[in-house]
Formats: sequence, C-alpha cells, structure tokens
Amino acid sequence: MKFKVEYLLVLIILILAVFFLYQTLNSDSEFSGADGDAEDLIYELHPDYEPIAQPLWEPPGGETESLLFCLQGAIGALIIGWFFGYYYAMSKVKKNNKPAKDT
Repeated sequence: MKFKVEYLLVLIILILAVFFLYQTLNSDSEFSGADGDAEDLIYELHPDYEPIAQPLWEPPGGETESLLFCLQGAIGALIIGWFFGYYYAMSKVKKNNKPAKDT
C-alpha cells in the first residue's frame, strides 16, 4: 500500500483530536500544571520547607507565561524541523551525485 504512513498519521491525529475533545468536554477534569502540584505536595510533606533558590523574574500573568511556553515550543519545533529538512536535503544531494555505473 503506497499511502500506509499517511493513513497511519491521519489515524493518530484523529485519535489525539478525539482524546482532546473528551478531555475538554469533561467538566470534572482540571488542567493544572505539575509545578503547582509538586509544590503543594512538598509543603504537605514538609511544612517547614524553604526553597533554596528564587526565580530571577516572574512573568506578570498567566497569559505571558503561556506565551513564553508556546514560543519555546515553536522555537524547538523550528530547530527540529530545520535539522530534518537539512538531513533530508543532504540525502537527496548525495543520491543525485552518485556516479553512474558503466555497463
């Protein structure tokens, strides 16, 4: 089958979309970050705990924090995409530059 990989990718995307819709429509689910949960657990286990380091800068709001997180993800995706594109192009160049065999 020629389009086996494409069908598989579409199926994976559909499964992820259905999972996302289920999670967002479920009113009992709460989307919270792991940092806050970890902090709560630490203070629950050791109430007298004091952090040894403080952040140098805290974003002014949740929207700014989300923006920075999205920018970080986008930059990472661009870097990964650039490497995949670079190596794909290099493999094409190497394949096209092979000398022809004399018969």
